[in-house]
Amino acid sequence: MARLGLEREIVNSKVYGNTVGWFREAKITLPTFAELATPSTIPAAVREALTGIEPDAAHPLNLYRVHWYNAADRRGLAAVPQHFVVPSSVTGVRAKIVVALGRHFPMIEAHKVLAAYACLAPRVVTGQFDPTTDRALWPSTGNYCRGGVAISRIMRCRGVAILPAEMSRERFEWLERWVADPSDIVKTVGSESNVKEIYDKCAELDRDPHNVIFNQFCEFANHLAHYQVTGRALGHVFESLKAKEPGLRLRGFVSATGSAGTIAAGDYLKDTYSSRTVAVEALECPTMLKNGFGAHNIQGIGDKHIPYIHNVMNTDDATAVSDKATDALGVLFSHPSGREYLRTRRGVSEAELDQLGALGFSGICNVLAAIKAARYHDLGEDDVIVTVATDGAAMYGSERDKILKERFGGSLDLVGAAEVFGQHMAATTVDHFAELSHVDRTRIFNLGYFTWVEQQGVSLAEFEARRDQRYWRKLREVVPVWDAMIAEFNQKVASG
Repeated sequence: MARLGLEREIVNSKVYGNTVGWFREAKITLPTFAELATPSTIPAAVREALTGIEPDAAHPLNLYRVHWYNAADRRGLAAVPQHFVVPSSVTGVRAKIVVALGRHFPMIEAHKVLAAYACLAPRVVTGQFDPTTDRALWPSTGNYCRGGVAISRIMRCRGVAILPAEMSRERFEWLERWVADPSDIVKTVGSESNVKEIYDKCAELDRDPHNVIFNQFCEFANHLAHYQVTGRALGHVFESLKAKEPGLRLRGFVSATGSAGTIAAGDYLKDTYSSRTVAVEALECPTMLKNGFGAHNIQGIGDKHIPYIHNVMNTDDATAVSDKATDALGVLFSHPSGREYLRTRRGVSEAELDQLGALGFSGICNVLAAIKAARYHDLGEDDVIVTVATDGAAMYGSERDKILKERFGGSLDLVGAAEVFGQHMAATTVDHFAELSHVDRTRIFNLGYFTWVEQQGVSLAEFEARRDQRYWRKLREVVPVWDAMIAEFNQKVASG
């Protein structure tokens, strides 16, 4: 249970007391999950104080910005989460594809900081993590470990990033600015697809009792935070659109699986709107579709295994997107010739160009997968598919430069831009798309056995329990318990 982060009571009173004193000295309090889901309920004094805090500062109050409602300037609160509707002149489908923007989150400009906070906060208020002695280890392919390092630094403890050596240069440059010591950046072999190598390094580091591993792939707080916080935010985005067009229907939620945290929002949306959940992976590594393997460059989505917290039996569709498409479109959306082509030939407005140009690779991947889902299910103009852009384009400048040089000879003209659009956007079809049957879900679920039971030591009974949706509904009961514990912890911090 400790490995999965589901405790509901204080398990070490000495550690708890140390942490209360540590937070009291640093004037750190913790937002509840309910406050992050509905930031208007954050105390007015906190919201007022935040107006004077830089959103990327390692300041305790920035914990209260770990939500979807940050304004465009990332300082104030927005009435509705930041999002945009991808124009049909780009998607080529009648359905509305709506993208919620993770780049407005604090510190890392990516929504994975929510997952990091969600995994650490329950450990703090249950006395399982001592910031005075412990180091927080964050295994990731980029954004989650950055979020973990940021949250750790705010809590005045050591945060260790464990990520593949071949991730983008910008990720490492950010980490170098934020870690307490250069040794807190641990580079593992390979690239996006080498998740097992990260696990192996964690197993090695786990021998030190002061190293606490927050494995996003099996931490249920990651799932629960996205169910409550991200799911509600996306539902609010849809309701804001429906208020203007009452006939709209929410038909689907699309998410690259990654650690399977974000895709939990699909469970919330299905419960609320009966929408479908579409899981996405890289075509170069089709784990769900073909039990396949390989390597790819859609940084941030992980693969070659099925995350423990993925509610596979509640997933409706699986599809794959090629990194050839995301790489090329990443260049198209940011390059002057690409923008000119979209403006003059596709009628894309300047505001829409800015939004497209700000998408990271996984965001582009999600948009392409949403187009596939709209085509496969023959969705119409009253149908809405929501998805997310985990981060923005800022983490991929070096990657785009490399792609431009290697694939386009260092330049892109209007003809080349038209070719990229035609091949990788307009030609998006329903290939590599599967509507999952019970047999399909069972196959994908069973694939997780080899990672979690054979390699990671999860009991077979624990593993099998996740087939039943009652298991997942029962999990959600822990969130209000955590919130009550957070409120009590904050009171103890303030009372000193």
